[in-house]
Amino acid sequence: MAEIIQRDGTWAFDGTTVRITPGLHRSVPLFRQTYGEIAVPLEAVASIVFEPERKRGRLRIRLREGADPLLQATGGRLPDSADPYRLAVDIDRAGVAEYVAEEIRQALLLDQIPQEPTKAYLLPGPPVPVSVRSSDGMVSFDGAQVRIDWSDTSDRVKRATGPRIINVGDLVQVEWLPNSGYEDGFLRFVTRETVFSKLPPEKDPYALDLWGSARRDLLTALVATAVTARLPHPSTRAGIDAADRPQPTASLPPPADHHDVLLRRLRELGELHRDGVLTDEEFAMTKAVVLRGF
Repeated sequence: MAEIIQRDGTWAFDGTTVRITPGLHRSVPLFRQTYGEIAVPLEAVASIVFEPERKRGRLRIRLREGADPLLQATGGRLPDSADPYRLAVDIDRAGVAEYVAEEIRQALLLDQIPQEPTKAYLLPGPPVPVSVRSSDGMVSFDGAQVRIDWSDTSDRVKRATGPRIINVGDLVQVEWLPNSGYEDGFLRFVTRETVFSKLPPEKDPYALDLWGSARRDLLTALVATAVTARLPHPSTRAGIDAADRPQPTASLPPPADHHDVLLRRLRELGELHRDGVLTDEEFAMTKAVVLRGF
């Protein structure tokens, strides 16, 4: 057993699994503490390095592309402090960190673990059900359906549509951008019907606009990851670009169906406008966004 215990967490390697446990210190981000322990099978590991610095070093593990739904969902946009695959190491424990890294490297060589992208997720992601309260509302996922309940501060367009329930089978992809504290983020659920007519996150009834507490809004990555883990693996979907980002291609509705969807959306907006839910300005702006989809 190779193990290193630090304030930020503990990494332990038993020859087959790297067990990453977050620390309990108040400096450990809420996201890490909530995500909990991660068991990384050796076959999911591409490499590991220890990067020494003057005062503190860093253990960094790199996973094979496509192995982890968390990395797929967040696209490398997690803040460094919230990244579970980095461990800050006190300088007096540098020798232990080097030993742990070398043990994992030797096991990768002995087991001849390839570095090529995986054909399936090798980590399960967070367990379900999972619920997160964000600045724009509550989002929940039970393994089969996503439910969004809007907050009192959500845009009137969203509140007018009521709770949003989305079946996993209707989803094409999940898009997530963190709230940095300087710029708003969003969590968007892209379906076959909405892929062409994306509204701004603050008005999109399939998206949470993340504008409040950056610390709390970061937890929406839990839902993004849980849903991503249950969507088809990127290697099985058509239209994956070099950055492994899903693109709307063969799985999307044909143009005729697409126009029907947009027409339905326009009719819905017209009804909301006639009922006084949308102001003239809101209706004009939202209608212009939908029309761009044509």
